Amino acid sequence: MKKIKLDRFQMKLFMALLMVLDHIAFFIPESLVLIFHVATRVVGVWFAYIAVEGFIYTSNLKKYIFRLFSSAAFMFVGNHLLTLLFKDRGIVVQNNIFLTLAIGVLMLTALTKIKSKMVGYPCIAVLLVAGVLIAEGGMTILPFMLITYLTYGKNKYRNIGYLCLSVILFLMSFVNYEDLITTIEMLAFNSDFMFIFVIPFLYMYNGKRGNNSKFAKYFFYVFYPAHLWIIATIAYIVSK
Repeated sequence: MKKIKLDRFQMKLFMALLMVLDHIAFFIPESLVLIFHVATRVVGVWFAYIAVEGFIYTSNLKKYIFRLFSSAAFMFVGNHLLTLLFKDRGIVVQNNIFLTLAIGVLMLTALTKIKSKMVGYPCIAVLLVAGVLIAEGGMTILPFMLITYLTYGKNKYRNIGYLCLSVILFLMSFVNYEDLITTIEMLAFNSDFMFIFVIPFLYMYNGKRGNNSKFAKYFFYVFYPAHLWIIATIAYIVSK
């Protein structure tokens, strides 16, 4: 049987659609919320993987970092405005993976561009801690980006690194409740360790850019905030 291989743009489209499943909890039966949450743990790290490739291959690193941080700032403002508009119905918009990716790329920049280890390593540590504290999914995505960069092109070591991170996250999440069902439900809720299932998708990725149009380049920068803001707006309307 022929193996499925997708280029970068095709994978972006697939992951973007998968991402929506994690953000429509307001509209789906409660029984499906945790299932969708678990199934979409691969999305954030996939885009982190692409961000690492962007860092490696970009012809203008300063412009790339600026684009990520400016997108994060734009989304922060939009999130804040919608939250103010919808606060009477308790709808809060706070997702901002652009900030996480921007901190991650800045962290890789410190790793590779600061020649002095006495300066570079503390910078990396500060960015890592700050990202874990303030950025969406920082505890998973930022270590993932470091592992991805340090093992890029070495799939065996990459997978081992991912597995180690997954085990650490699992141990941090695991609580043994007396009720097995409750234990499983809590693991499903705190399921960041399941990012490990991104590995099969990485083997599906052929490493090629694919569609090289402006639309393809900026698709995620537009789709990510737009779909969240549209979902929040619909949730506000139907909550009357």
